[in-house]
Amino acid sequence: MDLFDSPGGSDGPDGPVCSAKGCRASAVWVLAWNNPKLHTPERRKTWLACEEHREHLSSFLGVRGFLKDVVTLAEWEERDTSPADG
Repeated sequence: MDLFDSPGGSDGPDGPVCSAKGCRASAVWVLAWNNPKLHTPERRKTWLACEEHREHLSSFLGVRGFLKDVVTLAEWEERDTSPADG
């Protein structure tokens, strides 16, 4: 299963959806985060966000010191498919 496949079939929009509770809008942003009490420093968990919820979700993670990066979904996917350096 692809990281951005939504569970439950095709009842929502095509492609990845926002991680905000109850939101079914298409994701535009990837919020990369890490809880230093649980994860190694290089580990990145992700939440997806639509335009409407990007700031709210970023703030939620930011006040806890978890937010590491916010990039567009297209940029994140490009990083994921780029060949490794070296």
